[in-house]
Amino acid sequence: MSDHTDTHALQPQSAPNAEQIAACRTLLDQHIAQIDTDSTAIFADWETEIERPEFRTGAKNLACYLAARQYDMTGLQSSLSVLGLSSLGRSESHLRQSLAAVGATLDGLAGLPATWPEPAALNAGLEQITADQRLFFGDYPGERNTRIMVTMPTQGATDPGFVEGLLDAGASCFRINCAHDGPEVWSEMIENIRTAALKAGRQCPVLMDIAGPKCRIESIEKGKAKRLFRGDRFRLLVKPGGKHKRLPSITISFPEVIAKLQPGFQVWIDDGKIGARVIELIDGGAILEVTVASDKGQKLKLEKGINFPAVDLDIDHLTAKDLAILPFVAANADIVGCSFVQRPGDIRGMMAALRQHRGDRPPQPLLLKIETGLAVRNLPRMIVQAGAHQPVAVMIARGDLAMEVGTERLSEAQEEILWLCEAAHIPVVWATQVLETLLKTGAPSRAEVTDAAMGQRAECIMLNKGPYIAETIRFLAGILHRMDRHQFKKSARLSALTSWRGPQPL
Repeated sequence: MSDHTDTHALQPQSAPNAEQIAACRTLLDQHIAQIDTDSTAIFADWETEIERPEFRTGAKNLACYLAARQYDMTGLQSSLSVLGLSSLGRSESHLRQSLAAVGATLDGLAGLPATWPEPAALNAGLEQITADQRLFFGDYPGERNTRIMVTMPTQGATDPGFVEGLLDAGASCFRINCAHDGPEVWSEMIENIRTAALKAGRQCPVLMDIAGPKCRIESIEKGKAKRLFRGDRFRLLVKPGGKHKRLPSITISFPEVIAKLQPGFQVWIDDGKIGARVIELIDGGAILEVTVASDKGQKLKLEKGINFPAVDLDIDHLTAKDLAILPFVAANADIVGCSFVQRPGDIRGMMAALRQHRGDRPPQPLLLKIETGLAVRNLPRMIVQAGAHQPVAVMIARGDLAMEVGTERLSEAQEEILWLCEAAHIPVVWATQVLETLLKTGAPSRAEVTDAAMGQRAECIMLNKGPYIAETIRFLAGILHRMDRHQFKKSARLSALTSWRGPQPL
């Protein structure tokens, strides 16, 4: 079997005959044989690691899905579609069972004995996702499936009524960003969340998001330029100072990255507000030329993130600051967010570090934030590494991810992550800049509304901080309620339409 499109897809012009059904069954059997062989090999590499029985089914299905998606199955899909059968386009959570069901249907059409999979086998994946959705993201008010996660501002530590208002608006869980504030503030936030949830009779998990090794601007020498425009140049230095002082210069939190740069490499700053290209390597750094900036120019700002898409950052996953706060996180968080994980070894390190502070308590569920191209490539193995030992979910952290894989590739990458996680039977968070304009100004853009509606296919949508947070939660809840009538994952629901009711006179 090749990975090219099948050339013998059936296109009957009338009712299928026995020969056409047999040809389709043969094509299906070829795919099944290859998928079974490949998935067995993939799962064999994982099996000895899996300690949690409830993860085993998801891991097996993930292995099957990865095996199937190595090949172009569009020819088989065409052959099945013209026979009026499932084209397998919504089979992520039960890939092998769907293949078996289609095979049984073909056998039945051919007048042969047919055995269909048990319905429970087809439903097991989504049932596991639903159970873990509640574990990670809490319950939900009203008739809405997708949960809403809210990033807690400092006000959440000082104003219990503010937290109650967010729950009333429709929040289901809260995220504490450990890159900001500290244990004293976090304790007050958690207390207010617990109290508000108890008063409302709600299950409301607290996610503590460990910052990880995000590369940021650490110092700035502005030179003569207050803003950077396209074509301007600036220095990226290992340490402040050096020649070319007329140029602006910056240093970063991981200066060892600079040694890996080459002329032509792209660099992104502040979630893409500034794009630059390395044009020259100099003693102690590099000179970059701005390729992307708004017409009014952009300022370099301290603490803003900086991304190097062409460089795999080989740095320790847990920083000294992360290690210092782990005792608090291990004692207080319901869910632990793992920022900038890129390799299975990062997961092992996180689990081992948390284990030192958990005592006899069970391990905490882990939320893997996918933010780099390397993390995307390693995602199946990271899911298995985490899920083999404790509950796991994934966040599509689209801000850094867009910079790392490219904004043009982001739309495809986020879809593939959704599919992969459904195949592994784990829940997903759709995150970064959801309804950002509404959060900050009180008025959403049309593009943001569409993006929020797309996020409904995930188990949870994350909102950032903003002055209009309660209004944004309500607005998002309304979108999700409407979209739930029409869509579940990749499946369109044929609920009654309300836009065209009654007679339509000419």
